[in-house]
Amino acid sequence: MVSSLAERIRETSGVRLLDHSADADHHRSVFTFSGKPEQVVEAALAAAGVAVERIDLNRHSGVHPRMGAVDVVPFVPLSGITMAECVEWSRNFAERLWERWRVPVFLYEQAAVKADRQRLEEVRRLGAAGAKPDIGEGRHRTAGACAVGAREFLIAWNIWLETDDLELAKRIARAVRFSSGGLPGVKALGLRLESLGMVQVSINTTDFKATPLEVVYRRVESLAREAGVTVRGSELIGMIPREAVNWDLGWLNLTAGRVL
Repeated sequence: MVSSLAERIRETSGVRLLDHSADADHHRSVFTFSGKPEQVVEAALAAAGVAVERIDLNRHSGVHPRMGAVDVVPFVPLSGITMAECVEWSRNFAERLWERWRVPVFLYEQAAVKADRQRLEEVRRLGAAGAKPDIGEGRHRTAGACAVGAREFLIAWNIWLETDDLELAKRIARAVRFSSGGLPGVKALGLRLESLGMVQVSINTTDFKATPLEVVYRRVESLAREAGVTVRGSELIGMIPREAVNWDLGWLNLTAGRVL
Protein backbone atom coordinates (compact mmCIF):
# COMPACT_ATOMS: atom_id res chain seq x y z
CA MET A 1 0.00 0.00 0.00
CA VAL A 2 2.63 2.56 1.05
CA SER A 3 4.81 1.71 -1.95
CA SER A 4 1.83 2.09 -4.29
CA LEU A 5 1.05 5.53 -2.90
CA ALA A 6 4.68 6.59 -3.21
CA GLU A 7 4.86 5.31 -6.78
CA ARG A 8 1.81 7.28 -7.87
CA ILE A 9 3.44 10.45 -6.55
CA ARG A 10 6.83 9.68 -8.11
CA GLU A 11 5.36 8.96 -11.53
CA THR A 12 3.71 12.40 -11.71
CA SER A 13 5.85 14.54 -14.00
CA GLY A 14 7.57 17.47 -12.31
CA VAL A 15 6.89 16.27 -8.75
CA ARG A 16 9.61 15.30 -6.29
CA LEU A 17 8.79 12.96 -3.41
CA LEU A 18 10.90 14.38 -0.59
CA ASP A 19 10.03 11.93 2.16
CA HIS A 20 7.52 9.32 3.25
CA SER A 21 7.05 7.38 6.44
CA ALA A 22 4.62 4.96 8.06
CA ASP A 23 4.32 2.90 11.23
CA ALA A 24 1.98 0.24 12.55
CA ASP A 25 1.03 1.95 15.83
CA HIS A 26 -0.18 5.18 14.27
CA HIS A 27 -1.41 3.15 11.25
CA ARG A 28 -0.72 6.28 9.27
CA SER A 29 1.48 7.24 6.32
CA VAL A 30 2.86 10.72 5.66
CA PHE A 31 4.09 11.84 2.22
CA THR A 32 5.92 15.10 1.58
CA PHE A 33 6.32 16.17 -2.05
CA SER A 34 7.00 19.36 -3.97
CA GLY A 35 6.60 20.83 -7.43
CA LYS A 36 4.62 23.39 -9.37
CA PRO A 37 1.12 23.70 -7.94
CA GLU A 38 -0.75 22.10 -10.85
CA GLN A 39 1.60 19.10 -10.72
CA VAL A 40 1.33 18.79 -6.95
CA VAL A 41 -2.46 18.71 -7.29
CA GLU A 42 -2.26 15.94 -9.89
CA ALA A 43 0.08 13.89 -7.69
CA ALA A 44 -2.16 14.33 -4.67
CA LEU A 45 -5.22 13.26 -6.66
CA ALA A 46 -3.42 10.20 -8.00
CA ALA A 47 -2.34 9.12 -4.51
CA ALA A 48 -5.81 9.84 -3.16
CA GLY A 49 -7.28 7.46 -5.71
CA VAL A 50 -5.13 4.61 -4.38
CA ALA A 51 -6.09 5.39 -0.79
CA VAL A 52 -9.81 5.63 -1.53
CA GLU A 53 -9.82 2.37 -3.45
CA ARG A 54 -7.79 0.36 -0.94
CA ILE A 55 -8.44 1.75 2.55
CA ASP A 56 -11.64 0.96 4.44
CA LEU A 57 -12.01 3.10 7.56
CA ASN A 58 -14.65 0.69 8.86
CA ARG A 59 -11.82 -1.80 9.44
CA HIS A 60 -9.07 0.68 10.26
CA SER A 61 -7.47 1.16 13.67
CA GLY A 62 -4.58 3.27 14.91
CA VAL A 63 -3.65 5.60 17.76
CA HIS A 64 -3.48 8.74 15.62
CA PRO A 65 -6.73 10.71 15.11
CA ARG A 66 -8.10 10.50 11.55
CA MET A 67 -11.26 11.34 9.68
CA GLY A 68 -10.57 9.79 6.31
CA ALA A 69 -8.50 7.43 4.20
CA VAL A 70 -7.07 10.61 2.71
CA ASP A 71 -6.98 12.28 6.10
CA VAL A 72 -5.39 15.69 5.63
CA VAL A 73 -3.84 17.44 2.62
CA PRO A 74 -2.06 20.74 3.41
CA PHE A 75 -0.60 23.02 0.73
CA VAL A 76 2.50 24.84 2.00
CA PRO A 77 4.23 27.72 0.15
CA LEU A 78 7.97 27.04 -0.10
CA SER A 79 9.17 29.45 -2.81
CA GLY A 80 7.76 31.27 -5.82
CA ILE A 81 4.18 31.12 -4.57
CA THR A 82 2.06 33.09 -2.11
CA MET A 83 -0.21 31.81 0.62
CA ALA A 84 -3.19 33.23 -1.27
CA GLU A 85 -2.24 31.13 -4.29
CA CYS A 86 -1.88 28.06 -2.09
CA VAL A 87 -5.39 28.69 -0.81
CA GLU A 88 -6.74 28.71 -4.37
CA TRP A 89 -4.88 25.53 -5.30
CA SER A 90 -6.01 23.77 -2.14
CA ARG A 91 -9.62 24.55 -3.00
CA ASN A 92 -9.01 23.39 -6.57
CA PHE A 93 -7.77 20.07 -5.21
CA ALA A 94 -10.71 19.82 -2.80
CA GLU A 95 -13.29 20.33 -5.55
CA ARG A 96 -11.62 17.74 -7.75
CA LEU A 97 -11.29 15.25 -4.89
CA TRP A 98 -15.06 15.42 -4.47
CA GLU A 99 -15.78 15.33 -8.19
CA ARG A 100 -13.45 12.42 -8.97
CA TRP A 101 -13.58 10.27 -5.83
CA ARG A 102 -16.72 11.54 -4.05
CA VAL A 103 -14.78 12.25 -0.88
CA PRO A 104 -16.27 15.27 0.93
CA VAL A 105 -13.90 17.96 2.19
CA PHE A 106 -13.56 20.22 5.21
CA LEU A 107 -11.44 23.30 4.47
CA TYR A 108 -9.09 24.39 7.26
CA GLU A 109 -6.35 26.88 8.21
CA GLN A 110 -5.94 29.65 5.60
CA ALA A 111 -8.33 27.88 3.20
CA ALA A 112 -11.16 27.76 5.75
CA VAL A 113 -14.46 29.33 4.75
CA LYS A 114 -15.92 29.15 8.26
CA ALA A 115 -14.37 30.72 11.35
CA ASP A 116 -14.74 27.59 13.51
CA ARG A 117 -12.87 25.42 10.99
CA GLN A 118 -9.46 27.04 10.93
CA ARG A 119 -7.80 24.66 13.39
CA LEU A 120 -7.41 21.06 12.27
CA GLU A 121 -8.31 19.70 15.70
CA GLU A 122 -11.62 21.57 15.56
CA VAL A 123 -12.29 20.20 12.07
CA ARG A 124 -11.69 16.69 13.38
CA ARG A 125 -14.08 17.29 16.27
CA LEU A 126 -16.77 18.70 13.98
CA GLY A 127 -16.27 15.92 11.48
CA ALA A 128 -16.68 13.26 14.15
CA ALA A 129 -19.86 14.99 15.30
CA GLY A 130 -21.35 14.68 11.81
CA ALA A 131 -20.97 18.30 10.68
CA LYS A 132 -21.71 19.15 7.06
CA PRO A 133 -18.56 19.34 4.92
CA ASP A 134 -17.60 22.49 3.02
CA ILE A 135 -17.39 20.66 -0.30
CA GLY A 136 -19.53 17.66 -1.15
CA GLU A 137 -21.96 15.98 1.18
CA GLY A 138 -22.21 13.20 3.72
CA ARG A 139 -19.27 10.81 4.06
CA HIS A 140 -17.68 8.39 1.63
CA ARG A 141 -18.80 4.87 2.63
CA THR A 142 -15.27 3.56 3.20
CA ALA A 143 -13.01 6.63 2.88
CA GLY A 144 -14.79 9.06 5.23
CA ALA A 145 -13.92 12.72 4.69
CA CYS A 146 -10.79 14.78 4.09
CA ALA A 147 -9.36 17.99 5.59
CA VAL A 148 -7.74 20.21 2.96
CA GLY A 149 -6.01 23.48 3.65
CA ALA A 150 -3.19 25.94 3.12
CA ARG A 151 -0.80 26.74 5.96
CA GLU A 152 2.72 27.67 6.93
CA PHE A 153 5.34 24.98 7.51
CA LEU A 154 4.51 22.63 10.37
CA ILE A 155 7.11 20.42 12.05
CA ALA A 156 5.69 17.05 13.04
CA TRP A 157 7.80 15.18 15.58
CA ASN A 158 7.47 12.75 18.44
CA ILE A 159 9.37 12.49 21.72
CA TRP A 160 9.61 8.89 22.95
CA LEU A 161 9.46 8.20 26.68
CA GLU A 162 11.04 5.14 28.29
CA THR A 163 7.79 4.04 29.92
CA ASP A 164 4.40 2.56 29.04
CA ASP A 165 2.58 5.09 31.26
CA LEU A 166 0.08 6.64 28.86
CA GLU A 167 -1.33 8.98 31.51
CA LEU A 168 2.11 10.49 32.00
CA ALA A 169 2.44 11.13 28.25
CA LYS A 170 -1.00 12.77 28.24
CA ARG A 171 -0.11 14.97 31.23
CA ILE A 172 3.09 16.12 29.58
CA ALA A 173 1.24 16.78 26.32
CA ARG A 174 -1.26 18.96 28.18
CA ALA A 175 1.58 20.85 29.86
CA VAL A 176 3.30 21.78 26.58
CA ARG A 177 0.19 22.20 24.41
CA PHE A 178 -0.66 25.86 23.86
CA SER A 179 -4.45 25.33 23.91
CA SER A 180 -4.22 24.06 27.50
CA GLY A 181 -1.89 26.81 28.71
CA GLY A 182 1.44 25.57 27.39
CA LEU A 183 3.90 26.80 24.79
CA PRO A 184 2.99 29.08 21.85
CA GLY A 185 2.74 27.30 18.51
CA VAL A 186 2.71 23.82 20.05
CA LYS A 187 0.07 21.10 19.66
CA ALA A 188 0.59 17.79 21.45
CA LEU A 189 -1.00 14.44 22.25
CA GLY A 190 0.07 11.55 24.43
CA LEU A 191 -0.02 8.28 22.47
CA ARG A 192 0.90 4.66 23.14
CA LEU A 193 3.28 2.67 20.93
CA GLU A 194 2.14 -0.89 21.57
CA SER A 195 4.80 -2.42 19.34
CA LEU A 196 7.56 -0.86 21.43
CA GLY A 197 5.96 -1.02 24.87
CA MET A 198 6.47 2.74 25.15
CA VAL A 199 4.55 6.01 24.95
CA GLN A 200 5.29 9.23 23.12
CA VAL A 201 4.42 12.89 23.20
CA SER A 202 3.32 13.48 19.61
CA ILE A 203 3.96 17.12 18.68
CA ASN A 204 3.08 19.55 15.92
CA THR A 205 5.13 22.73 16.11
CA THR A 206 3.31 25.37 14.08
CA ASP A 207 5.64 28.28 14.91
CA PHE A 208 9.22 27.20 15.62
CA LYS A 209 10.31 30.84 15.88
CA ALA A 210 7.89 31.51 18.74
CA THR A 211 8.91 28.29 20.48
CA PRO A 212 12.11 26.62 19.26
CA LEU A 213 12.12 22.83 19.28
CA GLU A 214 14.78 22.80 22.00
CA VAL A 215 12.40 24.58 24.37
CA VAL A 216 9.75 21.91 23.81
CA TYR A 217 12.22 19.05 24.15
CA ARG A 218 13.77 20.36 27.38
CA ARG A 219 10.32 20.91 28.89
CA VAL A 220 9.20 17.38 28.03
CA GLU A 221 12.51 16.01 29.32
CA SER A 222 12.16 17.92 32.59
CA LEU A 223 8.57 16.78 33.19
CA ALA A 224 9.49 13.19 32.42
CA ARG A 225 12.48 13.35 34.77
CA GLU A 226 10.23 14.60 37.58
CA ALA A 227 8.22 11.39 37.14
CA GLY A 228 11.38 9.26 37.15
CA VAL A 229 11.27 8.62 33.40
CA THR A 230 13.95 9.19 30.79
CA VAL A 231 13.51 10.34 27.21
CA ARG A 232 14.69 7.92 24.52
CA GLY A 233 14.82 10.59 21.81
CA SER A 234 13.02 12.54 19.11
CA GLU A 235 11.49 11.22 15.89
CA LEU A 236 10.94 13.51 12.90
CA ILE A 237 7.94 12.97 10.64
CA GLY A 238 8.41 14.50 7.19
CA MET A 239 10.80 17.39 6.63
CA ILE A 240 12.19 20.23 8.74
CA PRO A 241 13.31 23.75 7.74
CA ARG A 242 17.05 24.32 8.05
CA GLU A 243 16.61 27.28 10.38
CA ALA A 244 14.60 25.13 12.82
CA VAL A 245 17.18 22.35 13.14
CA ASN A 246 18.88 21.67 16.44
CA TRP A 247 20.93 18.49 16.18
CA ASP A 248 21.19 18.12 19.96
CA LEU A 249 17.67 16.83 20.62
CA GLY A 250 18.32 13.11 20.69
CA TRP A 251 17.16 12.60 17.14
CA LEU A 252 16.48 8.99 16.20
CA ASN A 253 16.10 9.55 12.46
CA LEU A 254 17.13 13.08 11.47
CA THR A 255 19.51 13.20 8.48
CA ALA A 256 20.72 15.99 6.22
CA GLY A 257 18.39 14.69 3.51
CA ARG A 258 15.36 15.61 5.59
CA VAL A 259 16.37 19.24 6.01
CA LEU A 260 14.88 21.84 3.66
